[in-house]
Amino acid sequence: MNAPLPTETGHTLKLLINGQWVASKTEHFQDIVNPATQQVLGRVPFATAEEVDAAVNAAHQAFASWRNTPVGARMRIMLKLQALIREHSPRIAKVLCAEQGKTLADAEGDIFRGLEVVEHACSIGSLQMGEHLENVAGGVDTYTLRQPIGVCAGITPFNFPAMIPLWMFPMAIVCGNTFVLKPSEQDPMSTALLVELALEAGIPAGVLNLVHGGKEVVDGLCTHPHIKAVSFVGSTAVGTHVYDLAGQHGKRVQAMMGAKNHAVVLPDANREQTLNALVGAAFGAAGQRCMATSVVVMVGEAAEWVDDLKALAQKLKVNAGHEPGTDVGPVVSRRALERVQGLIASGVEEGAVLALDGRGVVVPGYEQGNFVGPTLFTGVRTDMRIYREEIFGPVLLVLSVATFDEAIALVNANPFGNGTGLFTQSGAAARKFQNEIDIGQVGINIPIPVPVPFFSFTGSRGSKLGDLGPYGKQVVQFYTQTKTVTTRWFDDSSVNAGVNTTIHLR
Repeated sequence: MNAPLPTETGHTLKLLINGQWVASKTEHFQDIVNPATQQVLGRVPFATAEEVDAAVNAAHQAFASWRNTPVGARMRIMLKLQALIREHSPRIAKVLCAEQGKTLADAEGDIFRGLEVVEHACSIGSLQMGEHLENVAGGVDTYTLRQPIGVCAGITPFNFPAMIPLWMFPMAIVCGNTFVLKPSEQDPMSTALLVELALEAGIPAGVLNLVHGGKEVVDGLCTHPHIKAVSFVGSTAVGTHVYDLAGQHGKRVQAMMGAKNHAVVLPDANREQTLNALVGAAFGAAGQRCMATSVVVMVGEAAEWVDDLKALAQKLKVNAGHEPGTDVGPVVSRRALERVQGLIASGVEEGAVLALDGRGVVVPGYEQGNFVGPTLFTGVRTDMRIYREEIFGPVLLVLSVATFDEAIALVNANPFGNGTGLFTQSGAAARKFQNEIDIGQVGINIPIPVPVPFFSFTGSRGSKLGDLGPYGKQVVQFYTQTKTVTTRWFDDSSVNAGVNTTIHLR
């Protein structure tokens, strides 16, 4: 792996344009900072408008030939890519851990969940099939083709710098499109490693391009006339902006955004398994997951479990992600740390009970790290800021209600709809919950119900803009357009039936 990555202090990432790693001519750079130590790992350039245009134009030119590449050749590239990711996963995980702050185990999971999508892309020969029906009328057949749409763009977040890019560019490319990827400027190194592997796997020049930057680069992609589709994962504010701007410029858009995921706990649930699941889902990855469980709704006697929940959370080890035994690493930046601490303070000010305070954690040897320990609030009301906003940190809110129906109504009243979970041993309760809950992804005794790639990610309501989700069958629809062909072939010896002026085929 020889891509120009900042594995040593002071190095600067490059852009990938038309198969070449090039140094940006920008004057705007940002440090890539280890969140556990504040060590500067390198610099990321904010690409100029001309460089973004060059990347898109390279993808536009490459599309003419790539779209006609045989499906078997595209599949074999994905087979090679998945093998390379497996081979280099340990190194990528270390880079990811250093720049993002995740534990090594979490970093490996980040890569693996993306790898699953690459593996699914290897089945594109079946996934991209159209439909065929003969004799829709006398001697007339109709069939559909799923054809690539052109140049696609992906804008990815800081919290999953491996998984989310792998949700995007492999599926877009294997469908016959070309791609321009814009990773988070906070932790772009592991994404760049994956892009390098994609080149090594055989993706031709111009088919995959990489640019770095902030809002100006995002806006440039959303408005470029050659871009046909934009895929986004990130905050609600940015996602809404991307959806509106790209939509106004005629793009297809899928925007996966913020969340406030609830877990409903019934008194009959398995106590130990439920508590373990809740603590892992709330505090794993330092709470920086759009599918993290951030609210627990205790029904009836389940409210008595709060002390056990607190005791279990207190046992988690806060440390730098690469240290053995770490359960909770740092949040990604000083800005993120200040925001989480500010939201915790607002919860106290508004009258919630701070049962476990994770502020002020100091880790020996990593005194400058962006650490927040597991934090637990009880006595939370739905009008409080900590309930209304996505905290994106290791903070869990507990609400108590008397009945199951109240719990369902509470979850449905929240504007977000990414995921929810129910913990119970009652099949009847589970069926009622999955039927009545207005959330796109439901887990039964599973706190983070992210589907495997054979299905599609189906967040809903305030957590998603656009009709189709990433990966699975839905993303094949997103990255292709359906063309319907109706055919009729004449036998030269047949008798002319005359002119038919109606629109009906007979």
